[in-house]
Amino acid sequence: MPVTEINSSDPAPGGADSGGVDAPNLQLFVFALFFIFGGITSLNDVIIPKLKELFTLNYTQAMLVQFCFFTAYLVIGIPGAKLVKKLGYMRGAVAGLLTMMVGCLLFIPASQTATYWVFLLALFVLASGVVVVQVVANPLISLLGKPETAHSRLTFAQAFNSLGTTVFPFFGALLILGSLAKVSADQLSGAELDAYRTAESQAIVHGYLGLAVALAFVAGVVWLFRNRLKGEKHEASVGLAGFDLLKRPRFGFGALCIFLYVGAEVSIGSLIVSYLMQPGVMGLQEQAAGKLIAYYWGGAMIGRFIGSALMRVISPGKLLALVAVGAITLILISTNSSGSVSGYSLLAIGLMNSIMFPTIFALASERLGSRAADGSGIINVAIFGGAVVPLATGALADATGSLGLALALPAICYAVIAAFGIYARRPAAA
Repeated sequence: MPVTEINSSDPAPGGADSGGVDAPNLQLFVFALFFIFGGITSLNDVIIPKLKELFTLNYTQAMLVQFCFFTAYLVIGIPGAKLVKKLGYMRGAVAGLLTMMVGCLLFIPASQTATYWVFLLALFVLASGVVVVQVVANPLISLLGKPETAHSRLTFAQAFNSLGTTVFPFFGALLILGSLAKVSADQLSGAELDAYRTAESQAIVHGYLGLAVALAFVAGVVWLFRNRLKGEKHEASVGLAGFDLLKRPRFGFGALCIFLYVGAEVSIGSLIVSYLMQPGVMGLQEQAAGKLIAYYWGGAMIGRFIGSALMRVISPGKLLALVAVGAITLILISTNSSGSVSGYSLLAIGLMNSIMFPTIFALASERLGSRAADGSGIINVAIFGGAVVPLATGALADATGSLGLALALPAICYAVIAAFGIYARRPAAA
């Protein structure tokens, strides 16, 4: 999630000396953006089981939802950062919000044609807008305050992201997974199958149409304040889009961990509904399992509020290693137990995930100085892990016939993250 650098000698954006909006108001605006893009991203966890049933997909095919969504970070990450540099934060936010709105509207033709690849296209466009909005949100919240509290401030902002990921799946499960159909797609064929897919996907369309209206409203409000942020200055990119920074051990290791963390978090979130529906776990119906996704993301929200306070007294690196080991432990408990213990231990991994992204992000970006924009663009590309790791996890589930064995891949990701926490437990050298 890229950070665009503002020189430390310049007044903070929106500060008293900038002639723009005051910092508290600007922080509220950024918190709202975190809430919106967090919630929209988490809706994928609800859509996956729905599309899996509609199009009779295996786990690998179903994970193409996450692949297409997070591929946008690879494709749009660096161009998005350049776009925000050119337009500025507020206009860049409008561009991202409108792109998200277009992605939501593309669900209409996707439903009318009842074609899986059109749904995937809509998700890619939606994600492209999310990437641009993140380019705006992260740097602002990182820069609105003292550098020494950047870790805890970004973690606190990420809690609003988690609030969105908690609220959206709950209502999404009610709307999207609440079908009363007495049949399933694997029992139909031909024209009947096409009609069933079109009818059942209307629930998805209705949800995203509501989001499109809300995004248009928010974009309009932001546009009214497009000239309120003064004193914005952006550093020009250095080298080949900053890829030379990967030669720095701390940054390169951190970028790898962003790749692995997003991949592990998305993999688990994507499999929750299917995992909880298993007879050996909780044996829930689809909608009931979908509602419990809120516990996974809600744990991340609670953990981020707690983590933002803990990191003022505990080394961020040590805390990162501790929660990564905690995530591995919970996976082992879940895969070696049954019933509620198995289900809720998997959901509790959300609490462990809580501080990982902002902490890895901040630790990897320490002392980049004027290269922060380049470095954050690379980290943004690393979020592509959300496309690769879930697809590999789905393929492992299909190959082994076991969701439990497939969770070994996220566990390996957490092990690498724990190693990075130990490695980066001390402040970066000048």
